[in-house]
Amino acid sequence: MGYFPFFIDIAGADGLVVGGGTVALRKVEKLLPYAPRLTLIAPDIRPELEEIPGLTIFRRAVQPQDLEGRAFVIAAAGDRAVNCDLSRLCRERNIPVNVVDNKQESSFLFPCLIKRGSLSVGISTGGDSPSAAIYWKERFGALIPEGMEDILDYLARERLAIKETVPQLKQREAILKALFVACMEYGRPLTPGEREELVQRMEETP
Repeated sequence: MGYFPFFIDIAGADGLVVGGGTVALRKVEKLLPYAPRLTLIAPDIRPELEEIPGLTIFRRAVQPQDLEGRAFVIAAAGDRAVNCDLSRLCRERNIPVNVVDNKQESSFLFPCLIKRGSLSVGISTGGDSPSAAIYWKERFGALIPEGMEDILDYLARERLAIKETVPQLKQREAILKALFVACMEYGRPLTPGEREELVQRMEETP
């Protein structure tokens, strides 16, 4: 059975990470670019976690009331019994939970992530082979230009402008596709001259 890759906006969402070790640190680092409000609870916490701006930390054992109002929970306690109990409590409350050491107790999985601005690529093998997921992350990541964030910002502006000036849907889609392909070839947004030349060429093509 596969896991469906939902892409969910977690900006401002109230997330809880239970655990203060290396695994918890990796999970926090993956989540931070997506701007959730994160709380971390653990009796022992790595210094690197304490240095992360905006991360709310409680140095103690987790309690059931800590789950109230959470949008999601990461169980990375380093203690199987604690993680298992968190999974049960979250499922009873319909809170999405990821148990880092047991996919059967998780209601969602962490994919290998590639993030370039608004482009996010998630790769998962359903927990069967993390090595395979890392392999494909490296392969796919090598195909993405370093300037992808700028390209996507440029294409978003072009999409708005073209929607206002080109009435036919098919023509709009053709122009946007051509702009994207050209940007990927150059590895950057087009200059005004390059853009004008491309659009003119398309208009002249029967």
